[in-house]
Amino acid sequence: MRKYILAALAALAPAWACSQILIGQTAGFTGTVAAGVKETTDGAKLWIDSVNAKGGVNGQKVELLSMDDKFDPKIAAANAKVLIEEKNVLALFLVRGTPHSEAIIPLLDQHGVPLVAPSTGAMSLHQPMRKHVFNVRATYQREAEKAVTHLHTLGITRIAVIVADDSFGADGLQGAQNGFQKAGFQPVAVIKADRMKPDYAKIIPEVTGKEAQAVVWVASGNAVADGVKALRAAKSAAQVVTLSNNASGGFIKSLGDNARGVIVTQVFPYERSYAYAFIKEATALAKEKSIELSPAMLEGYAGAKVLVEGLRRAGPNPTRAKVQAALEGLSKFDIGGLEVSYSAADRTGLDFADLSIIGSDGKFKR
Repeated sequence: MRKYILAALAALAPAWACSQILIGQTAGFTGTVAAGVKETTDGAKLWIDSVNAKGGVNGQKVELLSMDDKFDPKIAAANAKVLIEEKNVLALFLVRGTPHSEAIIPLLDQHGVPLVAPSTGAMSLHQPMRKHVFNVRATYQREAEKAVTHLHTLGITRIAVIVADDSFGADGLQGAQNGFQKAGFQPVAVIKADRMKPDYAKIIPEVTGKEAQAVVWVASGNAVADGVKALRAAKSAAQVVTLSNNASGGFIKSLGDNARGVIVTQVFPYERSYAYAFIKEATALAKEKSIELSPAMLEGYAGAKVLVEGLRRAGPNPTRAKVQAALEGLSKFDIGGLEVSYSAADRTGLDFADLSIIGSDGKFKR
């Protein structure tokens, strides 16, 4: 009898040993934002892998199931449906893009699935408050407003605004307009561009024709990089400012020789600010993997710290409802120098915003 009991326990052991917490992600691992998506995901894995190496969360390993949506909102929604209904993930995490995140909200509400750290600063994910969305970064509106304010302090008043013709672009445009209103002047041009295939042959002449001194460019990855190249080819020296969705080393590489001097807003402290414990911690973990820390990686890393804490507080037998409740109760959670808080009426998490400029060495400077 003892022999059979031991055999039965041995048969059960692999299932127990492989006990995992499944977390879903849909993002553009290919397409215009691929470089940034890779970096934010790599940053998240720094913490998740570290936690798993120490036994996981309440004895369970965290597994991130990532699906490529090619930066297409329709594919993002389809991926989220698979992750939620077929893979039975506890939560979604680090979904990239404004229309993409908006497309999956009905699924979150239908199934009671929390979305942690969407990689977007969309105001629509803050106001009105979305019950199942837990943001871990400032809004695009705050970033765009800060960009206009900064240019105004430099004495620049001839500013053009180029925005992707989608909800992300509209969000950034509202923030820029807030900045213009406070500064007391108007942009010389507001140009909407196709999200995937901007027509630079029409865009650039409008910028140069208005003699813009600066351009606030609210778009993603390659769309901005190719636009800067077109702008410089037209002999324009206009200062370009873009938002934190482009705060990646991959974006700098895509700019090539045109990288120097481009300003990128940031939603986390400088990645060399070791006075912040979470940056020092992330740097050490990145060094172990021979990776150089970037602003985009910090976004993923901070999001992962919030996700793991929510899972930890959900207990040894987590459910979607338990994770949701744990995150709702998160108050003044210190990720290592910055505090994240949620309440029944607020899902912002963090509200940090700053500016950086790409130096001659191809790195972000503060």
